[in-house]
Parts: sequence; structure tokens; C-alpha cells
Amino acid sequence: MLKASIRKYQNRAIETTQVIMELIELAKKINEAEKRGESTGLTPDELAFYDALAENESAREVMGDEILMQIARDLTAAIKNNISVDWAIRESVQAKMKMTIKRLLKKYGYPPDKTPQAVDIVMEQTKLMCQNEICNNDML
Repeated sequence: MLKASIRKYQNRAIETTQVIMELIELAKKINEAEKRGESTGLTPDELAFYDALAENESAREVMGDEILMQIARDLTAAIKNNISVDWAIRESVQAKMKMTIKRLLKKYGYPPDKTPQAVDIVMEQTKLMCQNEICNNDML
């Protein structure tokens, strides 16, 4: 959203006031996300994994929020324990991480037909977290 607004401004497609309005809207969304995390008792990392798992509506309906939150907590702990500096380029480390994710999902009864998609989403979320320097500071 921010990149798109800046691009529009640079291309003279929108005025400064509109950019400011979009920045205010972005700030509101960020605040809402922080409050949501506080209300659930999940850390930002856990909330990111919860959102990735809860993206599947049928899994959310079948399992419920409490189980998905517990999976998110366990995933965060497992990923922090298995992450390494070069995990994103080493296939063996990625394979181990995928197996850990699959085991956790199976342990909690995540719908098997949705597991491959969930694993992919969780792996992508892990990559995003590492890009935001979480792997370099908090996870290692």
C-alpha cells in the first residue's frame, strides 16, 4: 500500500494531501493489527503464523481460534529453534523445517487436504520475518 502510494505520487497521479491520507489509513491499519495482537495474547510472530493458518476458513471453522493460536505458538517456537543464518538457501534445512511444520499441523489435526498450502504459507511467512531482520536478531 505504501509503495503504491509513493509510486502514484512520483508519477504525479495523486496529490500530496492524498498521500498523507493514505499514510494515515496505513497507520490506522497498523494500530488495529497491534491491538488485535494484544487482545489475542499472541506476539507479532505468533500472530503472523496464526493469520497464515487462519487464512483457510474451513480450518478456522473446524479447529477454532484457540487451537490455531496454540499451533501458532508452537510453530513460532519450533521455527526459532530450527532457523539458521543460511536456512533460506540450504535445501536440507528447509526440508527439515517443512517436516517440523507438517508434524505440528498433524499433531493438532489441521485438515490434511489443506496442509500443503498451509506449509507453503508458513514457509513464506518465515521468509518475510527473516527479511524484517527477525531471524538476524531475535531468532538466532
